[in-house]
Amino acid sequence: MADRYLHLTGTAPGRFLTRRLGLPQPAALRRWSLETPRLDGPLLHLTAGDSAITDELAKALAATGLTVDAQAARPAGIVLDATGVTSARGLAEVHAALHPVVRSQAPGGRIVVIGTPPSSEDHHQAAAQQALEGFVRSLGKEIGRGSTAQLVRIPAGAAPGAAESTLRFLLSPRSAYVSGQVIELTTAAPDPEADRDAPLSGRTALVTGAARGIGASVASVLARDGAHVIVLDVPQAQDDLVRTADRLGATALPLDITAPDAAARIAAAAPDGLDVLVHNAGITRDRRLANMPAECWAQVIDVNLDSVLRTTDELLTSGTLNRGGRVVATASIAGIAGNNGQTNYAAGKAGVIGFVRSLGPRAAAEHGVTVNAVAPGFIETKMTAAVPLFIREAGRRMNSLSQGGLPVDVAEAVAWFAQPGSAAVNGQVLRVCGQSLLGA
Repeated sequence: MADRYLHLTGTAPGRFLTRRLGLPQPAALRRWSLETPRLDGPLLHLTAGDSAITDELAKALAATGLTVDAQAARPAGIVLDATGVTSARGLAEVHAALHPVVRSQAPGGRIVVIGTPPSSEDHHQAAAQQALEGFVRSLGKEIGRGSTAQLVRIPAGAAPGAAESTLRFLLSPRSAYVSGQVIELTTAAPDPEADRDAPLSGRTALVTGAARGIGASVASVLARDGAHVIVLDVPQAQDDLVRTADRLGATALPLDITAPDAAARIAAAAPDGLDVLVHNAGITRDRRLANMPAECWAQVIDVNLDSVLRTTDELLTSGTLNRGGRVVATASIAGIAGNNGQTNYAAGKAGVIGFVRSLGPRAAAEHGVTVNAVAPGFIETKMTAAVPLFIREAGRRMNSLSQGGLPVDVAEAVAWFAQPGSAAVNGQVLRVCGQSLLGA
């Protein structure tokens, strides 16, 4: 559904009126396309404190395709290496580095602060590095004009190139609706990518709930990145599912993901195994707890959480998920902040977050598989188009970018998790919400 307010604020009279009334002034977001695959402008690389990763970070930034220019007057991206900030006094260098340049950033720009995990043995370092999180979350709410801010924590001993795929994603139009996020990397080495423009070439991906909406968009982006995609949805959605499959050159698998033999049928559809498993299927049965029948509770938990646990366990145990594989589940802002009338939905989505954080490290150690999740906020779909007007407008405006996201925003985040180069990204829950004011 068209966002008429966003269109209005893109006109001169609309800008004047909303400025006078003190209303939000969202900027149209620049997303990835063949015509605009990169940010339009140079990259400014700054340092606060004494960094031990300067050379390695420079190599990762070169891989973004952006020109690093220390004298850039209008940078499209700013990267601040703050890994060397180890004390409260050292935070003054963060201010000194960004204060002179933050206003000069181009509209729709990206700010990425590089930190390191807070230490359990040095409380001064831990305090300074944790301070960066509050700093970045606040900065994301200040900068406006469609710009975003993120914190990436790189641990000591990280493998060469561990941060490359993450920086390519965050410093690109693909991350347009991601802001105020903290991403903690592991020390795992990236898997090789033969073609950076098609990193999923030769890999097989399965997407559940893929007949329409976010699932169909995820399937489309994975296919764009070179994957052979198997699209799965309930038999009742078979017509839409087949249309999606035909459009993408994908394989349609009509199947209820809650069926007892779902994992076995998925394995049969992927005789050479799966490299990417995307749990996108989900339902709502909204009622307040006092009015919620047991069947409404059970249906939502079964589809949104239990099916994720069962199928992942069985596909890992059977070896259907290949080494180097990626599991990406769909959580929700509701699972982080809660939502009136959605105790069942929020419980299921919070459960997905617990699943990711617990299984990620073990799956990597035992199977060579990473496990991550996206947590969408207000995304423009047929479901949100049916929400009453004032509630819909509140959902759109209550984030740092003052607008709803698109299904492709979720899909781009899933595709980043799915890349071979993202082996160091594990156990993460990425909010794709424009930095929603709910759940902080």
